[in-house]
Parts: sequence; C-alpha cells; structure tokens
Amino acid sequence: MLRGEKIILRPFKREDLDTLEAWSHDPHFVGEFNNFGMHGYGNMERDFDEDGMISNRLGRLAATTLDGTLIGRLSYHTTSHGPGEGNRVYMIGIGLHPDHQGKGYGVEAQRLLTDYLFATFPIIRVETITDITNRPEQRALEKAGFTREAVLRKAQWRNGDWHDQVLYSKLRGE
Repeated sequence: MLRGEKIILRPFKREDLDTLEAWSHDPHFVGEFNNFGMHGYGNMERDFDEDGMISNRLGRLAATTLDGTLIGRLSYHTTSHGPGEGNRVYMIGIGLHPDHQGKGYGVEAQRLLTDYLFATFPIIRVETITDITNRPEQRALEKAGFTREAVLRKAQWRNGDWHDQVLYSKLRGE
C-alpha cells in the first residue's frame, strides 16, 4: 500500500472487480481519451485470478481516498528502448472517475506510482503519454514532476481517427 496526503494506492481486492468492470463499460468513466472500442465482460476477474493484477511486467493498482472510497485505477507496464534489461522503462497510465478529477488526486497518484517504481526496480526512467488535447492531464503530469519531451504524431488510433500524443518522462532523482 502506498499512502499519500490525499490518496492511497493499493492492490485491487476481489470486491473491487464489479466496480472496475462497470467503469470499463461506462462512457462517462472511459471518456474521450480512453475509448478503444468494446470488449467483453469478465476480463477483470480472469486477470485478478491470474496474478492479482500485479507482476514485474504489468500491474494495475486501485486509487482510493484516505477513507477507502475507490476513485480510479493506475497501471504500469514495461517497454524498452533497446535490447537488454538495462533499456527497460516503465510506462504508466491513470483513469480517475470524473467525480474525482480536478482535486489533485491524479497528481499525487502519478507521483506515488512513479516513486514506487523507482524504489522497486533498477530503472532510470518512467514514461507516460497523453492526448495532445488533454491539457488537464498534461498539467497534472507537470505538477507530478514529469517533463514534456515530444509529440508523437498520429500515434494512437481511437474513435475512428489517428491522434497525436505527447510523451512525458521522469528520470530517477528528478
């Protein structure tokens, strides 16, 4: 469990799975930046049964308020910028329920997850991307200590069109 001033990041519990499943099919939660098409039901339970949704290569964590209210989810997965383990980096992602956006939870969640990854794995870099039009997320990343690096032109297919993405990173020690 990772505790901040406003939120807690923790592994998902079985009792969270119904909410997660509902969110994954709720257009209000998915929003315009995470709509990658329809998918089946039951994936959350299968993933939970496999590894509790946490491994060294891929992980998903629950974001809750200090009183335990589930407000969103974070994820991380490995990617690489060359052969060999030394070139491994982590890519992170976040989804907060719209009722809990704009309260600083995303800033703290991304900071906590990044600190966890640096403390746990021998990596030098954590990355994330966001849509070029998603200014609130760009501001949150900058407040969390991430640096805007590049625009990835037409890097993501979503909602029937290609979208530019902005690459952000945070290096160990920043």
